[in-house]
Amino acid sequence: MTTPARRSRRRADRQDVIVAGGGMVGAAAALALAHEGFDVGLVETRAPDPWKESDEPDLRVVALAPSSARLLDQLGVWQSIRQARCSPYRHMHVWDAGHGATLDFDATDLDIDTLGWIVENRLVQHALWQAMDAAGIRRVCPAQVVDFAASDDGVHVTLEDGRDLDARLLLAADGASSPLRAMAGIGTRGRDYAQRGVVAHVGFERGHAETAWQRFLPGGPLALLPLADGRCSIVWTLPEARARDVLALDDAGFRDALGVASDLRLGRVTSCTPRAAFPLRLLLAERFHAQRLALVGDAAHVVHPLAGQGVNLGLRDVATLRDAVTLAQRDGRDIGSETVLRRYARRRRSAATLDAWSFDALERVHSARFERLAMLRGLGMRAVDRIGPIKRRLAAHAAGR
Repeated sequence: MTTPARRSRRRADRQDVIVAGGGMVGAAAALALAHEGFDVGLVETRAPDPWKESDEPDLRVVALAPSSARLLDQLGVWQSIRQARCSPYRHMHVWDAGHGATLDFDATDLDIDTLGWIVENRLVQHALWQAMDAAGIRRVCPAQVVDFAASDDGVHVTLEDGRDLDARLLLAADGASSPLRAMAGIGTRGRDYAQRGVVAHVGFERGHAETAWQRFLPGGPLALLPLADGRCSIVWTLPEARARDVLALDDAGFRDALGVASDLRLGRVTSCTPRAAFPLRLLLAERFHAQRLALVGDAAHVVHPLAGQGVNLGLRDVATLRDAVTLAQRDGRDIGSETVLRRYARRRRSAATLDAWSFDALERVHSARFERLAMLRGLGMRAVDRIGPIKRRLAAHAAGR
């Protein structure tokens, strides 16, 4: 039984928001809300390794859209990221291996300086964690949420070591396998693509020309993303069996296979780091909120990497939630109320669902082996490339407008 003294102590110690998960999206959410004056705590199982300029660039990179850069700038971390190791891409060239159709995007089409930036995941997370110290965010790490109980008054969180935390709102930023989502009884929809994304950093004979290159192949797309040191980060989507074969190749064999897959567009592959791979799947939470709980990032949605929008969608969750919660606080309303969370969830689930199934449709179309469909695919790409308003709309959406 909870005594009156303990209830009073809990209320005095109660924070505004607890964020479970300190990855890029969770750390950004904690920092965004702290910047708005909220008392924020963050629970994470393991602190990230510090980023060092002398280290080999992280194999996992993100293509940050201008909308994401704006949010990171508002959080005070974008300048340090850009000055550390960050490569802009001003052009995007897409071509189809089947019928040779091409699609080109240029920053000048949108009257902007760049379409986006390729940045190491670890660098973004490092910058956000560094900024949390100055923002007064109370970090509980290492720690893990094992239970929570929501009520009309707030949310009570229990950690694995027995500690208790109290807040008005709990954010689940704990990844695609989100324990908090499961605790809340929120189901998911989606599918396993039976594919893996093979990643490495490679050097080519010719420079990347600040261009993101993507070739659609029968087994999945190959992306060549520009790095600050002149190399490219590759994300090569392959069926499971083919991915295992590619990972088993020696360096010379891998360079030859990648040269063929890239159509030698940048010349021969001259160097390659060790390779890694990660499984690909589509996942959408059936709801983005429960009582006193909001899902953000991979806990809410996981999409195919062919459009490079995964982290950008998560950072859009953060911006939308920040705005909804800040408006509620300004109006004197409860930031964890059903009305506030439903408004956030309705807006972000609608947008994320449209994006996720659009990317899924693109994957299905571009992996189709039927000749007639392949011909239609090529005609569609050529048509989009020639119709200015459609192409600008696609580019603007990718930029987060």
